[in-house]
Amino acid sequence: MRKPVVSAVFLLALLVAGCSTLNTLGALLGSQVTFTQPQLQHALDGNFPKEYDKLGGLVSLRLTNPTLSIPYDSNRLRLDFDVGLSAMGTSVATTGHFALSSGLRFDPGTRGLHLQDPIIESVDVPALGGVMSGSSRELLNSWLADYAKQEPVYRLDSTLLDRISARRIDSTVIDRGVVVVNLGE
Repeated sequence: MRKPVVSAVFLLALLVAGCSTLNTLGALLGSQVTFTQPQLQHALDGNFPKEYDKLGGLVSLRLTNPTLSIPYDSNRLRLDFDVGLSAMGTSVATTGHFALSSGLRFDPGTRGLHLQDPIIESVDVPALGGVMSGSSRELLNSWLADYAKQEPVYRLDSTLLDRISARRIDSTVIDRGVVVVNLGE
C-alpha cells in the first residue's frame, strides 16, 4: 500500500512542477496567469535594438538596451532605454537615456501584452544639454505611441493560448511585482 501512495505523490509533484514551469497551472486550475520580470525582460532582449526613421530618414531614433523592472508597490512597470538620435544622415550613437512607466493591456490581434498609457518619466541626453528639444521629444513620443499600439512587450506563446482558449482574457494588471492576466469564462 505504501508504494502506490509514494508513486502517486511523486507523480503529482512531477505534474505540478511541469505545469508551473509552463506557467499554465493557474490557467488550468484558476482564473489568472502571471508573468515575471525575467520573462518580460527575455522577450524584450530578443526585440532590440530598434531603429525608427521619421521625415523620410531626416531624423532617426535608435533604442538599445531595454531594462524592465516591475516595482512591488506600483501598478505600472518601468522601462529604461539607451537612446541615440541623429538628424540629416549623421551616424546614430547612443547619446542618452530615457525611462517610461506604463500599465499593460492584452491585444488579441498580436496575442501580446502592450504598453497602456505610457508616460515618459525621465530623459537625459548629455549632447543636448541633458534635456531633449521639442522635436526630439516629439520624435520620442511618436515612437512611444506607435510602439504601444503595434508592438507587444511580451507575446503569449501558442501553448499557453491553446490551454486557455476556452477562457476570455478579462484584464491585465500589475500587482506585487508581477503581471497578472485575469481570465473569465
